[in-house]
This record gives sequence, C-alpha cells and structure tokens, in this order.
Amino acid sequence: MTALARKLARRIARSGPLTVEDYMTACLLDPEHGYYTTRDPFGAAGDFTTAPEISQMFGELIGLWCLAARTTQAVSGPLTLAELGPGRGTLMADALRAVGKAGNGPPSVAVHLVEASPALREAQRASLAGRDATWHATAETLPTGEPLFVVANEFLDALPIRQFVATSRGWRERFVATERGGLAFSLAATTAAGELVARLPEAPAGRIAEVGRARRTFVSGLARRIVRDGGAALLIDFTDPRLPLADTLQAVRAHDRADRLGSPGETDLASAVDFADLAREARLAGAGVHGPVAQGAFLRALGVDRRARRLARSASSGQADAISAAHRRLVSPAGMGDSFRVMALTPSPFPAPPGFEGAAS
Repeated sequence: MTALARKLARRIARSGPLTVEDYMTACLLDPEHGYYTTRDPFGAAGDFTTAPEISQMFGELIGLWCLAARTTQAVSGPLTLAELGPGRGTLMADALRAVGKAGNGPPSVAVHLVEASPALREAQRASLAGRDATWHATAETLPTGEPLFVVANEFLDALPIRQFVATSRGWRERFVATERGGLAFSLAATTAAGELVARLPEAPAGRIAEVGRARRTFVSGLARRIVRDGGAALLIDFTDPRLPLADTLQAVRAHDRADRLGSPGETDLASAVDFADLAREARLAGAGVHGPVAQGAFLRALGVDRRARRLARSASSGQADAISAAHRRLVSPAGMGDSFRVMALTPSPFPAPPGFEGAAS
C-alpha cells in the first residue's frame, strides 16, 4: 500500500467509508501525499500530456481568443487574464507571447494563476520568468470589480465527483472502503435522496451515474462573477456522451490507465466533464453559454490550420513533421479533436465569441 493508502485506511477505520468525492480530493490534494501537491506530472517524462504541452499553437490561439473576447465587450485598459490549474505555465506563456505580438493588444496584462500545488507553482514561475504574476490557492481570491478573462484547460476533470449505482429500489451511493488489506468500492446501505440524484434519469440495475457537485458549485460561482463584472470564461475538457449514466473515473500513470484504487497519491485521478449539466448551472446564474463545441472545430475556427502551415514553412524537415503530428493530435477525431469539448461563458446577452459562431447554446 502507498503511504496515502495507509492513511486513508486509518481514516476509514475511524470514520467509515469515503465518498468517491472525498477519495478523489485526498488522492489529488492531500498535503503530505497528494498527487498534485508532491510532483510535476506533465509531459513525456510524467504521467500525461495536455494540449499546451503538445504544441505552442494551442496556447497562442487561446491567448488571441481572450483578446478577441475582450474586444467584443469593448473593455479598455489592461487585460486581466486568469488560468485555473495552469500546469507548468506553458499555456499562459504562449498566450502572453501571442497577445504581446497582436497589433490591437492591451496596454498591459495582469496575470493571475490559480494553483494549489507548490511543486507546480515553481514550474510556472520558471515558464513565466520575467513576467509579473499573482498566484492564488483558490479562484475565490481572484480580483473582482473588473472584467476577468478565465481559461480552464483540463481543470474541471480534476474537481471531484460522486458516484451512484442504480438498484431496484433507487440510487445508492458508491463509497471507497477497505477489504482484504486494500481499498475497494462498496455501496451505501440505503438509497440516496435529495438534490444530488434529483436530475438522474431512471436506469437499469447496476448502471453507474456521476454527479459533479463541486463542478456545479464552481461553474455557478464563476458564471455569477462574469455576469456581475464582465469578462468571459473558456472551459476545455474531455467528456463522454453517455454522461451522467457512465463510470468515467480513471487513473493514469506513465501515460497509461492504472488501477483507480491501487496506488492512491501516485496516479492521476480524473473523470469526464458533463458539459450539459454545467451549462444548466451557468444559465441559472444568468450567464450566456456558448457551445460546447468539439476542440478540433474550435481550434480550426481560430485558425490553427493556417498557424501550423506558417510554422512549418520556417521549420526544418524534422520540425515540420513534429508540427504536423501535433496539429493532428489537437484537431483530429483520432486525437483530442472530438473527445475534448470547449464551452464559453459570457455576460448575457452577448454575441457568440470567436469559435462559437453558429453553435447551439
């Protein structure tokens, strides 16, 4: 057992089984043994690779999108730009470079990064060397009273979920308990009731459903902030068309799937994002919701094909091949093009921002 597994086993012996929500939170953010608090998991040498690490094109286009969204709202003065879960800071560095080169760019950019991991904060400082930035432990301390442009790339998938299992008597919550010296899934003795399962449709016995309570709360608060102060939010993440009736909780280690309960604290845990559920929360908060649209279509609408050709023209043969491979990975259905979705929040009513023209909202 890992050090965190032993710690969780003691907690379960003392207080009873953990919800999947509590298990995810401990695995990712435990102060001593949490996955994100103790390591840099990104890139080829880590456990997974995100879009900003694949190609500079991704961050550049996101930066220009924020600039265009600011122009649409006729915001003057500095651009206040925030990233949630900024990884190594690669996306923000690429975005700032693109914004700085734009002819209609703002007089200055105020950079805010929401990051709980001390290890990743150090990596972000290195990526943004020479630039002023403000770090926040949570989004609640981001500046208020001014338009804020927020980017959340693969942030929502790490916010914890709860899981429920359909039975002949209704939904029962799934827990993490101890069994034979290890961790194992178990079911609550009684059926669940109330708001958590109110939106779940009927399902055959044995079907698993996911409810992102923490995600709903987060998106609702972000939407209210944008309605009040202006700005926009760009939410990018992987999804599953079966949600909420799907078990999408996954563990990843060394770029491959791993046992979800086998090595807590040493593997990444994430689950697919139910964009329809979060869009409902944002609309209830009064925000304009745009999308979600497929990542491939979104990036193509922003000009990723043209940007790839331009980069390839000044590259060596080997570099051009790498640019082409990165481009395919970002936009093709076989890569991230379809499985990842992009959704934008703006004050309402506002015209669709770039990349969402003609998309259902």
